[in-house]
Amino acid sequence: MAQTISRATAAQTIQLLTGTTGINAGLAALTQGVAATATPLDVAQIRAQNVAADLAERSATVQYPAVNVYCEKIVNNLAQKFQTFSGSVQMAVEIRHSQDGLAGLESSVELYADAVMQVLNANRGDWGGGMYYAGGYQVAFGAVKHGGRNFVQTAKVTFEIGVGIN
Repeated sequence: MAQTISRATAAQTIQLLTGTTGINAGLAALTQGVAATATPLDVAQIRAQNVAADLAERSATVQYPAVNVYCEKIVNNLAQKFQTFSGSVQMAVEIRHSQDGLAGLESSVELYADAVMQVLNANRGDWGGGMYYAGGYQVAFGAVKHGGRNFVQTAKVTFEIGVGIN
C-alpha cells in the first residue's frame, strides 16, 4: 500500500508541476520584465526520485536545474473511520541548481522555489483520487556546496497531502 500511495502522490505532484500552470508558468510570471537567470524546465528535469546529488551525478548525466519529487513520510492515523488508509503523506520537491560561479546562484534557486510555491498556492483543495491539499508548506534552503558544474545549491519544499482511500 505504501508504494501505491507514494507513487500516486508523486505522480500527481509532478503532473501539477509540469502542467500548463506549473513551474514554467510561475517562472514566466516571476521574471516578467526582470532580467533573471532562471531558464524554463524541460519535463525530463522533473523526476520522481529521492537520490543524493553526488550519486545522481555519478550514475547519469544530470541537467541542471533538477527537480526531484518524492514521498518522505506516510502516516495512517485513521482520521476517517472505515477507510483502509486515512491520513497524510509528506511530500518533498527538491530543487538543485548548479553553475560555474556563485553570482546569481542563490537568486536562481529562490526563483525556482517561488515557482513551486506558486503551483502549490494555485492548487489548494481536491487533487482527485482521494487526495487533498490544504495549502501549507515549508521551504528550506541549503548552503552552496562544491558539485555539479562547480557550485550547487538546493531548496527543499515540503508539504502534506491528505489521503483517504478504501
